[in-house]
Amino acid sequence: MGGGRGAKSEPAKLERFEFRQTHMGSEFKLLLYCAEESTARRASEAAFARIAQLDAALSDYNPESELMRLCDRAGGPPVPVSDDLFRVLERAQEMARRSEGAFDVTVGPVVRLWRRARRTRQLPDPARLERARSLVGYPMVHLDPKTRSVRLEKAGMKLDLGGIAKGFAASEALAVLRQQGITRALVAGAGDIVVGDPPPDAEGWTVGVAPLEQPEAPPQRYLLLHNAAVSTSGDTERFVEIGGTRYSHIVDPRTGLGVVARSSVTVVAPEGALADSLATAVYVLGPERGLRLVEATEGAAALIVRVSEPGRQAIESKRFSQLPTPRPGPDSPPSGDAKNRSTKD
Repeated sequence: MGGGRGAKSEPAKLERFEFRQTHMGSEFKLLLYCAEESTARRASEAAFARIAQLDAALSDYNPESELMRLCDRAGGPPVPVSDDLFRVLERAQEMARRSEGAFDVTVGPVVRLWRRARRTRQLPDPARLERARSLVGYPMVHLDPKTRSVRLEKAGMKLDLGGIAKGFAASEALAVLRQQGITRALVAGAGDIVVGDPPPDAEGWTVGVAPLEQPEAPPQRYLLLHNAAVSTSGDTERFVEIGGTRYSHIVDPRTGLGVVARSSVTVVAPEGALADSLATAVYVLGPERGLRLVEATEGAAALIVRVSEPGRQAIESKRFSQLPTPRPGPDSPPSGDAKNRSTKD
C-alpha cells in the first residue's frame, strides 16, 4: 500500500483574556494568552487564589493574618511561621541590610502614626513618634532558617510588608499561571507589574510609566518588557500637606518622618519582590545613594523623577537607558498593556 504523510496540525490560535479581582487592598489584573477560555478561567482562578492565600499571610490590616499573629507575640520566644512569610521576611531583611535601613519592614508602628496623620492632617505627637521609633530597626528581627521561625525582640513591634508583599504576590501569581501551562501573561497589582513571555507576534509587553505630575494622564514613557518585573514608588497620589510641607505616605524608617522630596522611582528587576523593595529603598535613599544601590543590584534598572522649584528632573541608571521601548508607529498602543502607578502602601 502506498501512502503520504498526514498534514501537520496547525498550532491552536492564542486568544487574549483579561481578569480582575481585588486583593491586598488593590485591584489585581491578569492579562494572558491561551487557546481556550475554560483553561484561561481555570488558570486565573488558581492565580487569584494564590494571591488571596498570600494576603491572608502577609496583611498588616487583617488582625487575623499570620503576620499580625506574629506581631502579637513580639518580645517573646521564636515563632514558627509558614514558608511564604519566612521567604518574604528573608527577602525584606536582605534589602534592609543592603539599603542600610532605608527599607525596613519594622517601620509598622511609625507607619500607623502617619496613617492617622493623613486622616487628621496633623503631625504625629513627638512623644508618641519617639516611642514608635524605639520599636523600629531591622536588626531586631531574628530569622532561624533551620526551624523556619521568627523572633521579634521587643514587645509592641509591628511589621509592615507594604513595600514588598504585592511584588512578591505578583511573581507568585505568574508562577501559578506558568504551572497551568500559560507562559504569555502579565500580572499587575497597583504599582507592581510582573510579565512572562511576550504576547504572540510581539517582542514584549508594553508597560507605561505614569507621569509624576498627572498620574491619570497617558504615560510619557513606555517600556517593552518580558520575563521581568517593574515597580513604582512615590507620592504621586498619596501624601499629606501639613504646615506647608508635603509628606509622602512612604516613611523613612531611619527618621520616622514621611519623605518630603516630591519624586517617583520606577525599578525594573528580574522578579517582583526585588523590584518592589528596591523601588521603596531608592525612593527613601534619594537619587545619589539610590542609584548606587541599583547599579550594585544584578539585573536592576531605575528611573527617578523629581519635581522641585527649578523644575522636573529625570535621572536614569545605566541599565534603564538601555531598556527596549516600543517602536513608534501606527500600531503602537495608545495606553499599552499596563500602566505602572505609584500607589503602593
